[in-house]
Amino acid sequence: MNLEVLNTIAPIVTMVGIAGIGGWVFTTWLRVKNGYPLENSWGKAVYPKTGDEAMERVKLISQENAQLRAELGSVKDRLAVVERIVTDESHRVAAEIEALRRPAN
Repeated sequence: MNLEVLNTIAPIVTMVGIAGIGGWVFTTWLRVKNGYPLENSWGKAVYPKTGDEAMERVKLISQENAQLRAELGSVKDRLAVVERIVTDESHRVAAEIEALRRPAN
């Protein structure tokens, strides 16, 4: 009876092992095909991309980041002015506006 169970289970175990290895090969192929770096068991890149295209992308992203930070600073300044207008007493804001309208002597 033990030999019959072994003969029944052995092909199933073999197919599961082959399917696991096949899945690993397939996912690795997909990663390589789509440009993802391969990782070792600790999650570090085995062959990290260091091509000219990657460096150019880093430069462009850095420039965009600097522009967005400058724009964010401008928006923060404008928001501070709007908050001051909304929270201040109306007569003081009106007086400041009128002071700006008067010509400087």
